[in-house]
Amino acid sequence: MLWGVLPYVSAALLIAGTYWRYRYDKFGWTTRSSELYESRLLRIASPLFHYGLLFVFAGHVMGLLIPQGWTDAVGVSEHVYHVLAMSLGVVAGLATVVGIVLLIWRRRTTGPVFLATTRNDKLMYVALAATILAGLATTLIENGFGNTYNYRETVSPWFRSLFIFRPDVDLMAEAPLAFHVHAVLAFVLFALLPFTRLVHAFSAPVKYLFRPYLVYRSRDPQQLAARPARRGWDRVDS
Repeated sequence: MLWGVLPYVSAALLIAGTYWRYRYDKFGWTTRSSELYESRLLRIASPLFHYGLLFVFAGHVMGLLIPQGWTDAVGVSEHVYHVLAMSLGVVAGLATVVGIVLLIWRRRTTGPVFLATTRNDKLMYVALAATILAGLATTLIENGFGNTYNYRETVSPWFRSLFIFRPDVDLMAEAPLAFHVHAVLAFVLFALLPFTRLVHAFSAPVKYLFRPYLVYRSRDPQQLAARPARRGWDRVDS
């Protein structure tokens, strides 16, 4: 149920929920920015969280979707891959954790921001923080402190098998408990994502590239100088 059914339930809720949100709640498709209430701490927390999460996502793509045979073929040994994944993963994970902690602290301690926080937001923050912390803990426990568990032999093949609708649940069942906890929390987060402010992750400013130019008044003092008054029917020389 966990490794052969839950992933598809989560994916169905993610896809169907995102379509429903876009179809019937475009007005609510927003981050509900609170920058007007407080910006000093936000300028630190937001980049840490978003850039850290971007590198975490890239690391997951690299580790889960690219087979180990491909990296071996280009000369990247398992030891080299492990060192790179461990060093970069810990840095990105710590940046993401610090960012989410500062965002939660800001939301809890800044009065207007806290008053604008809904129950939906609180649930989202709990699921998001739990998933991030579980991921960092998995990296440190299973790939750090002298451990060298090769998840690309179990977790990665299982994850790729989901895309061909033949989930190899036995492979995931062999993985350590830390991977199980992180995976379950991630599926819960994906299922909740369309119904929270996190849906803005699917936004892209595509129309911005094709919108008409905005015309502003000139700041040239000569053009802004007072012009002689004229009657509406007078001829204007071009």
